[in-house]
Amino acid sequence: MPVKNLVKKIKSSFLSCEKDFETILKILFVENKPYCNILKKLLVIDAKDCLNNPKYDEIVRKISLHDLIEQGYVKLVPKLTQQEFEDMKSHILISFDNFQASGNPQFRDCVVNISIVSHIDSWDLGDFRLRPLKIAGYIDGLLNENRLSGLGTLHFFQANESVYNEDLVGYTLQYVAVHGSDDYIPDGQTFPYSKDEVAE
Repeated sequence: MPVKNLVKKIKSSFLSCEKDFETILKILFVENKPYCNILKKLLVIDAKDCLNNPKYDEIVRKISLHDLIEQGYVKLVPKLTQQEFEDMKSHILISFDNFQASGNPQFRDCVVNISIVSHIDSWDLGDFRLRPLKIAGYIDGLLNENRLSGLGTLHFFQANESVYNEDLVGYTLQYVAVHGSDDYIPDGQTFPYSKDEVAE
């Protein structure tokens, strides 16, 4: 007689965070041209004329999302090396915080933090434009009130200036991710999980 597998198939919204990270990053840097290329310019090109000089177009076109992560322009881990403190490199850090029970038992509401950091010497873009606020504007335009599958609808909550040291200063945007009744998983479907993480 076959032995019944008693391993419980776990389900938790924390297990989908990697998918949520990917969804946000694709919206910002892959799916919404030309805005994603403008964001890349603001992060990668520290020159004052980064938005106006066409010589940067080809540089930015060749930079993939993978490159942005590998080269430290996009961070998911809250860590800054000493070298990064010394560089003029701008970057954004995305994190999830303040998870709470929602009206949908399959999901949790949370706060999405997006920290924008730029060297103070690269802030001025001319014509009263400031790099961190310009980055914040494009991020906000792409994410605010956007309904993301599995994560919920993002509602802008607040933005505050963040000072890391005398050279690195920026802003932290906060969005509340709220799940609605349409986020329920239909009967017969289970919460997504990795086959490698659960014994069959």
